Amino acid sequence: MTGVDTETTDPSEVKLGFADILERIRRLTPTITDRHEDIDSARRLPSDLVAALRDTGVFRAAMPLAWGGPELSSMEQILLIEELAQADGSVGWCAMIGMDSGIYSGYLRPDVAREMFPRLDMVTAGWIPPMGRAHEVDGGYRVEGHWRFGSGCTHADVLGAGCTVFRDGAPLLDEEGKPTWRVLMADPASFVIDEASWNTTGLLGTGSCDYTVADLFVPEEHSFSFTRPYRVGPLHQRSDAILRKMPGVPLGVARAAIDYVYDIADRKTDQPGISWRRSQRVQMVVAECETKLLAARAAVFATVEAQWERLVGGQPLTPQERAAAALARYNAFRAARDITSTLFDLVGGDAIYRGRTPLDRQLHDMVTACQHVVGQSRITEWAGQLLMGSEPDTAFI
Repeated sequence: MTGVDTETTDPSEVKLGFADILERIRRLTPTITDRHEDIDSARRLPSDLVAALRDTGVFRAAMPLAWGGPELSSMEQILLIEELAQADGSVGWCAMIGMDSGIYSGYLRPDVAREMFPRLDMVTAGWIPPMGRAHEVDGGYRVEGHWRFGSGCTHADVLGAGCTVFRDGAPLLDEEGKPTWRVLMADPASFVIDEASWNTTGLLGTGSCDYTVADLFVPEEHSFSFTRPYRVGPLHQRSDAILRKMPGVPLGVARAAIDYVYDIADRKTDQPGISWRRSQRVQMVVAECETKLLAARAAVFATVEAQWERLVGGQPLTPQERAAAALARYNAFRAARDITSTLFDLVGGDAIYRGRTPLDRQLHDMVTACQHVVGQSRITEWAGQLLMGSEPDTAFI
């Protein structure tokens, strides 16, 4: 640890590195596992748990070194999310979204970014694709829209809203003749958050609510385009920086599901006198699940590390590298869903009871997580276009 006395020092001023944040997360995970029912029943993260997560430093993961932040690599970010997701999928998901603050700050004018994020441990949330409308007016935009999947919006400090820019009532076209896409950032209190909208199959505690606004003025400098970063570096050369860390959630959930079977192996029997630990059937199922997880995890880290190396060197990613990273993310989500489903079947009747095993929650979390576009088969279509020489019309690859 840093050796700084956090009782007398502003937590946002304590310098933390990857190892510090990981250690703090590991101290917190027993508390997280004790709060599963609170998290799910509230359909959002409890405020005291959010405060504890802030204290770990996870939300500052991408904050720049120049501000005193750790500016962690995408690989390190994945490892932090993986650790939290082992404890609870919803917590891992919210941390993964909330740490986008440091990434977004690099697309804002430096003085504006520092004003918007005066503390390192601030949380960002919001739906980034252009679901709203931003009408050009003097000094900025008048915003209207309805956005979904605002994961973490119930505890966020800043809420983003992806918009198509309109000028004189018509979409403003960019240099490529496409509608102009900007992300507008504002106080969450400026929006109407519909907490009742988040009533889902899984990831219950993420508070991924719908939110709306009818006529909100946002200054131009409080908006950004992913095509025009102010900060130079591998976290700001491509918009996919917000996607690279996502596999940490499925990898962590799948790891926890397998570890649960190891935990119960001595007290369950396949036949009279034969424990699960000695059962050939159980051994084969566990080995197959480990194989899937090993392959998925290796692919994620290999492709992200290859991306990172090229971006650090200031080199553009090749279509093959972009496709490989997107397919590895996709595979991580699908593999984790397969693993949790397989182990749910293995455990049998006990698995259907909420609270008796974690598998019901883990399976439903992965079923829900795979509905995100990065876990959908459209990724294979877009990756195929890249591999065959075309440029897909999407920001998700």
